[in-house]
Formats: sequence, structure tokens, C-alpha cells
Amino acid sequence: MFKVFNSWIERYFSDEEALLLFVFLIAALVIVLTLGAMLAPVFAGIVIAFLMQGLVTKCKRWGLGHNLAVTLVFLAFVGVLAALMLFVIPQIWRQAANLLNELPGMFHQGQELLLLLPQQYPDLISEGQVRSWIGQATNEAGKLGQTVLSYSLSSITNLIAVLIYLILVPILVFFFLKDGGLIVRWWTSFLPERRRMLSQVGSEMDTQIANYVRGKVVEILVVGVATYICFLLLGLNYAALLALLVGLSVVIPYIGAAVVTIPVAMIAFFQWGWTNEFFILMLAYGIIQALDGNVLVPLLFSEAVNLHPIAIIVAVLVFGGVWGFWGVFFAIPLATLIKAVMNAWPRKDRGGEEVAQ
Repeated sequence: MFKVFNSWIERYFSDEEALLLFVFLIAALVIVLTLGAMLAPVFAGIVIAFLMQGLVTKCKRWGLGHNLAVTLVFLAFVGVLAALMLFVIPQIWRQAANLLNELPGMFHQGQELLLLLPQQYPDLISEGQVRSWIGQATNEAGKLGQTVLSYSLSSITNLIAVLIYLILVPILVFFFLKDGGLIVRWWTSFLPERRRMLSQVGSEMDTQIANYVRGKVVEILVVGVATYICFLLLGLNYAALLALLVGLSVVIPYIGAAVVTIPVAMIAFFQWGWTNEFFILMLAYGIIQALDGNVLVPLLFSEAVNLHPIAIIVAVLVFGGVWGFWGVFFAIPLATLIKAVMNAWPRKDRGGEEVAQ
């Protein structure tokens, strides 16, 4: 047993660079798991600065100095953030509050529709089954109400956290944009001069992560705005709230679009019933989803992520369970990173010769 274990160690960890990368990955995982909540503003600042680095690079290509380019991009970021805080978020908040107020009426209407099923299909569904479903739904609704109440009671703490984010994150974004190169050079100064494996992984990941993250943000904005305009023109209630859900649904491949279809269809049904307006809206929603999957995604993600759908779903479940929203958002880049590390990892055959990758 020890011989097999020693042989495995010799094959995969005999290279000092591989051992260094392994230690670095473990240390990063421990930091995120133990200090993730505390360092969340720092991580958010890094992500936002990474998203805006492309704009800084374009401004510098146009002849602007580094500091001027960073200032202009940062002012644009502050302007967008202010617009979200002053116009978009209050509207979404009002619509969410209105939806919560109307949920009891929708629930009662749904009960009446369910109680009609035993009359229409007596051989398939009994009244007892329907009342059992209603009882289960009532219990779940009560749990949801308790969750909302507990969240509202801790709103002061949440408000303080939001204020901290609004102050710290923009400051961190500015300095990450301004001194990002210095930070990277300082960090790489601690690495060994011979870092073929790290360079291979870095070069493989740089283009894919940049294209994926920035493309995903653009996809969220395009799908969300297009959905909002469509819902607004068709007169659907809670258009901003539902458009936000549809935009965020593109973060979760294969699952998000299917899940978010349920609230869209339910709101449309309770507003219009089985009318032409309902079917027109669902048709328009289906067209938006089709254009997103067949036109927008191939256009934005020029560097395809060569991962099997099962690997993508597993990555979403694992990283989402560990890090919540950010884990879901970065599930595919993280899975791609793992694949790149596995491809670049030095290994030796049984004769001690390094296997070509």
C-alpha cells in the first residue's frame, strides 16, 4: 500500500513547481472558506476591476494616459452604480413589495383552480389529493413568510453591510485599476523564476476567463434589458422584477432559463388567464431565449469553453453550494481552471520520464 502511495506521489508531485501550485491552490481555498465573508468586498472589487480592465486597455490604445484612462472608466462605473441605486433598484424593490402584497390573492386564486381539477378529471385526481397539495403549499408559504420576516428584522444589519460595500468596493476598484500591474508584479516576485507550468495555466486561462466573465456580464445586461422592454410593451406586471430574474438566469447554464420560466408564466397567467395576451407573451419570451442561446452566446463567447454539459452542471452545483451566487457565476471559469491545471500538471511514467502533455 505504501509502495503504491509513494509511486503516486513520485509521479505527480516530484516536480517542485507542481508542489508549489498545489500548496497555492490549497491556501487559496482555505482563505476563501475561512475568510470569504470578511474579504467579500475585496473579492467584489477584484471582480469588478477585472471586468473593467478591458475598457482601461482600450482607452490607453486610444492614446490616453494610464491615470486618465482609469479615472474615466472609474467615473463611468460610479455613474452606472448611482443610476442603479437611484432608479433601477427602487423600482425593483417596489415591484417586489407589491408582489408580496398580492401573493395571498394569487394563492387563493390558485386554490380555486386546483379545486376544479377533481370535477374535470374525477378518475385521475381526488379532492383529498388536491387539499393535501394545498396544505403542503400553505406550510411552505408560512415558512417563506417567516424567512421574509426574519430578514426584515435584520434589515438594519443588512443596511450597514450594504453601506460598507458602497463605500469600500468603489475605493478598492479604483486602486485595483490604478495599481493592478504593480500588485501583480509584487505577487509574482515571490514565485520562482522557473514557472513553466504556471505560465501554461495562466496563458490558457487568461483569454477564456476574460471572455467568459465579460461576455457573461454583457449577456446579463442584453437579455435583461431586452426582456424588460418586451414585458413593458406587452403590459406585464412586475416587468422590472421579472426582467432582473431573466437576466440573472443566464448565469446558470441549462437550468436558469427553465427555472425562471415558471414565475414568468405564473405572473402572466394570473394577470391574463388563458388568453391571447398570455400566449403572445410566452412566445416573445421563447424568442428571446432562442436568440440568446443561438445568436448572442456564440457571438459573445468566441473562445468556447470545452467542457462537457455534465461537468458544467456539477461545477454549478458544487461551487454554488460553497460560495453561493459568486460560486455559480464563476463555476465555469473555475471548472476550466481545474481542467487547465490537470492538463498542465507534470507527471512521470513508471520509468521516471516526464510524460508529454
